[in-house]
Amino acid sequence: MLALTRRHFTQLAITLPWTGAAALAAAPATAWPTRPVRLLVGFPAGSTPDSSARALADGLSPVLAQPVIVENRPGASGNLAAELVARAQDDHTLGVVINGNLTTARMLNPQLPFDPARDLSLLSLLTTAPLALVVPAELPGGRAFFEAAVQQGDRWNYGSVGAGSVAHLGMEQLKRQVPGLMPVHVPYASNPAIITAMLGGQIQMALMPPGLAMPHVKSGRLRIIGLTGGRSTLVPELGALRELGIQHVQLEVWTALVGPASLSLSAQDRLAREVPQVIRSTQTRQKLFTQGWNAVGSSPEGLRTRVADERAILGGIIQSARIKSE
Repeated sequence: MLALTRRHFTQLAITLPWTGAAALAAAPATAWPTRPVRLLVGFPAGSTPDSSARALADGLSPVLAQPVIVENRPGASGNLAAELVARAQDDHTLGVVINGNLTTARMLNPQLPFDPARDLSLLSLLTTAPLALVVPAELPGGRAFFEAAVQQGDRWNYGSVGAGSVAHLGMEQLKRQVPGLMPVHVPYASNPAIITAMLGGQIQMALMPPGLAMPHVKSGRLRIIGLTGGRSTLVPELGALRELGIQHVQLEVWTALVGPASLSLSAQDRLAREVPQVIRSTQTRQKLFTQGWNAVGSSPEGLRTRVADERAILGGIIQSARIKSE
């Protein structure tokens, strides 16, 4: 019996290491996510980027089987939240950012404490929307508006949500398309503040997402001259600026999902699979549409292409107009 027992333990000593190694190799990697996901937004609750983030979070939470919690961290035109994402090391912090955070932030401020191209992983282009040229309702429409604006020269003002914002750069692009158009730029904290200033007579024009202006257009207090780019299914009743002979103002506002460069490949791969399906789902698409967004849900490669193309366009405007962040 003693000899048998010794043989038994000898066999166990030989067999167990091999069994343990095989079991370890066969065990699946821990599925991501393993806890709630934070989704940082660099703008206040109720803002257009916030609405995009919350629509994504609502659809993504059940898919990931973990809460996706939107946290608003406004500041520095969204760059504060983007920096927090770039610095995150927990593998469960993501961000919803806007055009400028990925395309122009570093051009406008070389001292930016993070490099979007190096410190962020690009995951998906989420939503897009055209920009609408909005003016007070008492001003003329169509080409007559531009004739009146040229006559006023620099006595008229236009608003944007900050130096280097897409709306600011779009207006500078528009000024190059209309000889003699010279309104002065006035920055504001938000698009609602721009609308308030326009209704109060402090500014005479602004580019902004059409959904923000439409309630005031329908009430007869504001007018939309046209959309950047082409016509949009978001507001099919509105024409495009190109229909007025203004061909080269093509900018849109958009939001994108990003993570830190350190985000694990398993997380990146899963988000690349799941996010486009969530954004393009009927429920999320309709929710975004009512909030003034076109649902996109691109691949990471699609977002990288969009960023590269827009950096080239906006970089030229920044250089020619000598624009710097304020």
